[in-house]
Amino acid sequence: MKTTETPAPLPAESGAVLTKEDLPPAAPPKEKKEGTVLNVFSHGVLVIWAIMVVMPLLWAVMTSFKDDRSIFSSPWSLPDSLHFDNWSRAWTQANMSDYFLNTVLVVGGSLIGTLVLGSMAAYVLARFDFPGNRFIYYLFIGGMSFPIMLALVPLFYVVNNMGLLNTIHGLILVYIAYSLPFTVFFLTAFFRTLPTSIAEAAFVDGASHSRTFFQIMLPMAKPGLISVGIFNFLGQWNQYMLPTVLNTDPDKRVLTQGLVQLAVSQGYKGDWSGLFAGLVMAMLPVLAAYIIFQRQVVQGLTAGALK
Repeated sequence: MKTTETPAPLPAESGAVLTKEDLPPAAPPKEKKEGTVLNVFSHGVLVIWAIMVVMPLLWAVMTSFKDDRSIFSSPWSLPDSLHFDNWSRAWTQANMSDYFLNTVLVVGGSLIGTLVLGSMAAYVLARFDFPGNRFIYYLFIGGMSFPIMLALVPLFYVVNNMGLLNTIHGLILVYIAYSLPFTVFFLTAFFRTLPTSIAEAAFVDGASHSRTFFQIMLPMAKPGLISVGIFNFLGQWNQYMLPTVLNTDPDKRVLTQGLVQLAVSQGYKGDWSGLFAGLVMAMLPVLAAYIIFQRQVVQGLTAGALK
């Protein structure tokens, strides 16, 4: 007869209390090495890219406080003393103050007009179905792909025939037309992500379409407005080709035209420190705008994905 040996009872079966010493040792956790190489590579690329972007900016700021001899003798060293007269000379003698004021007027007016007109057009295209809706939407998208180089000559004659050549308001209208396609494309997708129940509730309460848009839907689209406003601000502030063709009056030049004029005139005089000071003056508003609204830009870009 074949007998089988019964295993010894466990401590729990005999009424004993299990302790950590009685339990078998746990297997050591496996180290997760997946993605480590990719993370190191991606972080390395980001560090290199940050150095490539930040170093020229820091070098330009540092050079703007040097004198002309130090710029050529020790271009990578810190300035021995801060020459604030470079900034005052560029601001007054090189007429950077006038160029800065003209740029603020043009970009400020065009930015407000672009956001108001673009948001209204995008709201209608996103919320209302009517014949030709898709056609108008694709016309705006086609405007994004149209090279501005091809429109310079006819645009010059159109602006000239309208009596808007060499005027601030004429340049504002051109900037608005130049920025509307991207603004409508961006805000149309953003308005589609907003809930329709709030607008329907406003209509039930007796609100008109204009009141619903300006008091309800437009405040809800604030992240998208800030995001597209920053992009338009950067493009319009750094615009050079359009004002060069449409704004030839020396008294109404914008900042980009003034920098080119400063580079040409100061280059012959050897006033390189004043040139770098003017360059930093043109960069500071753009950097300040992006730093201040950086979080809103990210929220506006990711709002549609998080919906």
